[in-house]
Amino acid sequence: MKGVPNYLVALALMALACSIASAYDPAPLQDFCVAVNSSTDAVFLNGKFCKDPKLVTPDDFFFAGLNTPRNTSNQLGSNVDMLPVDTILGLNTLGVALARLDFAPNGVNSPHIHPRASEILIVLEGTLYVGFVTSENSFFTKTLYAGDLFIFPIGLIHFQINVGTTNAVAFASFGSQNPGRITISENLFGANPPIYPEVLVKAFQLDTNVVESLQKKFSQLNTNVVESVQKKFS
Repeated sequence: MKGVPNYLVALALMALACSIASAYDPAPLQDFCVAVNSSTDAVFLNGKFCKDPKLVTPDDFFFAGLNTPRNTSNQLGSNVDMLPVDTILGLNTLGVALARLDFAPNGVNSPHIHPRASEILIVLEGTLYVGFVTSENSFFTKTLYAGDLFIFPIGLIHFQINVGTTNAVAFASFGSQNPGRITISENLFGANPPIYPEVLVKAFQLDTNVVESLQKKFSQLNTNVVESVQKKFS
């Protein structure tokens, strides 16, 4: 579509995909249920506190800035900007969420799991090598170019890495308003309190000193991430 920005085309495709798929979250029993943090000016519907429909505005369903490149100046060379219900309150009970993914050359979105949602990834710019591993250790992988799409089934370990020489941009849609994320390395080696090292030594067949070093490194990384998120929403 000449004259239409690529990211708008991608969003339209993901919206269509979500509309014809069965969302993982339970179906709502009303038109919408905009999330609210307190019961003041709220009604109780479908087991949730929702903003009084009379007080709902278009801004409850709006988010601006998806066309803006994200900062990839970090150790992974990537930035995943999740837009779940906490960011767009109008997503509450609708069973969908969105993310923008930016990659510097060689940037990686580490192996991780979304425990509550399948994912549809659409590449807008660049070249991504992606894949997921099944519960039977089968590895499904593909190299994606601009305009390509790939699906990651719910609960399976998956990743993306930029194998091109330029920046890469992708959008992802999820079949849950809060898909969650478990990053394998960060959650195992950065757990708080730490996992008993001997568990990880035997599981990964590593030396104790290596495990303790990784635990120290990821513990500090997680602390930095938490502080960054808190600063973003403060």
